[in-house]
Amino acid sequence: MPNIQVVDMTGKKVGTIDLSDAIFGIAPNAVVMHAAVVNYLANQRQGTQSTLTRTEVSGGGKKPWRQKGTGHARQGSTRAPQWRHGGIVHAPKPRDYSYSLNKKVRRLALKSALSDKALGGNIIVLDEFKMDEYKTKTAAACLNAIGAGKKTLVVLDSNNTFAVKSIANIKGAKAAQVNTINTYDIINADTLVIVKGAVAQIEEVYA
Repeated sequence: MPNIQVVDMTGKKVGTIDLSDAIFGIAPNAVVMHAAVVNYLANQRQGTQSTLTRTEVSGGGKKPWRQKGTGHARQGSTRAPQWRHGGIVHAPKPRDYSYSLNKKVRRLALKSALSDKALGGNIIVLDEFKMDEYKTKTAAACLNAIGAGKKTLVVLDSNNTFAVKSIANIKGAKAAQVNTINTYDIINADTLVIVKGAVAQIEEVYA
């Protein structure tokens, strides 16, 4: 069972916490983590790409020259793909790239990502992240004091708008709640900062 120090917003040690082996102590499964990351990125795609085929570009209604006797290759339209201003072959059209993974795969991927961070010593448990106003300077000072990396994911135990928006102003930092964390954000972060109350919520939901 991983044992992690608990620090306050100034970086001072205020205790320790035992993390659940079922969540933070499993052998990371690289295959399912890769599948979850690919799925997440695919679901983020807008799929709004669109170019014109030869049937959609303007012009080209007349045969440019007669079929035979000119010495040229036969042509039926000046909007064929080989012509300038012609249509695009197999033109990309709007489509939906999203797809879903099995629930068991998603949960295993998330547990694997959390366990990987714990195994690498890249989890910091924060006693509380308390903010009563929008103050990026305060949030940045906290992350610096506890030794967070350049890219940090802060998992909050409640919907604190002050904390979320203050963290969002910091380059490389992102805030999330237990019900919005995902495998991609965890893997993408150098350091995972979890508020102590959120640890209990994660273990309750995913154990």
